[in-house]
Amino acid sequence: MAVTIRDIQLETVRQPLRKPFKTVLQQVEEREVIIVSVTGDKGHVGYGECVAFETPWYTEETITGCRFVLVHSLLPLLDGKTISHPNEVWELFQTVKGNRMAKAAVEMAVWDLFAKVDQQSLWKFVGGSRQAIPAGVVVAADPSKIAEQVAQAVNSGYRRIKIKIHPETDRTLLKTIVAAYPEILFFADANGSFQTHSVERLKTFDDIGFTLIEQPFGERQWELHAQAKKELDTKICLDESIASVEDMQEMIDREAGDIIVLKMSRLGGWTETLKVIELCRTHSIGTWVGGMIEFGVSKAHNLALASLPGIIYPGDFSASGHFWEKDIIEPEIIVENGEIVLSDQPGIGYTVV
Repeated sequence: MAVTIRDIQLETVRQPLRKPFKTVLQQVEEREVIIVSVTGDKGHVGYGECVAFETPWYTEETITGCRFVLVHSLLPLLDGKTISHPNEVWELFQTVKGNRMAKAAVEMAVWDLFAKVDQQSLWKFVGGSRQAIPAGVVVAADPSKIAEQVAQAVNSGYRRIKIKIHPETDRTLLKTIVAAYPEILFFADANGSFQTHSVERLKTFDDIGFTLIEQPFGERQWELHAQAKKELDTKICLDESIASVEDMQEMIDREAGDIIVLKMSRLGGWTETLKVIELCRTHSIGTWVGGMIEFGVSKAHNLALASLPGIIYPGDFSASGHFWEKDIIEPEIIVENGEIVLSDQPGIGYTVV
């Protein structure tokens, strides 16, 4: 199957969040993304979403920088090209260093395009094996509102709740909240905030009841993560540390974690992400799919990713109404009985509006 790329368009979407999203690194009140649409020679259109933030607080990329790289570097490499498989985009972009979030947005659109040309849902096109995806939500709020937001999430049917933490977080409060909902899977996300603290401080969070602690130390602090893996009963999960297959191998060689968060945007798209998944399977590393406060296009790709064999933990999959008054896809993503059911429609399964 060969497709010639006839047109590529960029559209900026900017919306306020329904409520602020607060982490130890940043408070996000408004979100801007770039929607990439790629049209093939038979008229099918594939969609991707660039989810870099406005400032470089999460990665070094910004939405402004991504727009520049897309327009001046990436799109000229792809426009007019004939490709036989979407993973060729990864190879095509190797002349451009870094800029994984910009690359991912285009590559995602091409994978969606090819699934539509093949008249398959994206999740089946990539080899997915389950249609119902467990839903998970992130609680990122002032300490006084955490208990309330957890209760709301439980009442909304979420099976997994992730709570943002830092070294000064009230452990007693967290322990009380987790104990109140024994049927819920709780994750903790530190966003690297323990990097100036010892493992001893992290160990005080070990008895709270979290399934895992995500990224307690800095991106390249492999030794601290390895020490935490050895000394804590709670599983150590790496997020920001994993931006490539090479990073994944580094984690394995150093025994620096038990689990990783898969984020296609940080890995550069589907092609590299699928390689990371295969490496994790080989070495029995647990995986789940993380979110980026994204709109429905990116979330639809992530849902397809979560359908793959070996994705064993519930990911960051909230309903469209969790972040937005109105999403940019129809129908909007909904959570029923703690799950999101994937569409059988070709491609991502949603209409982009």
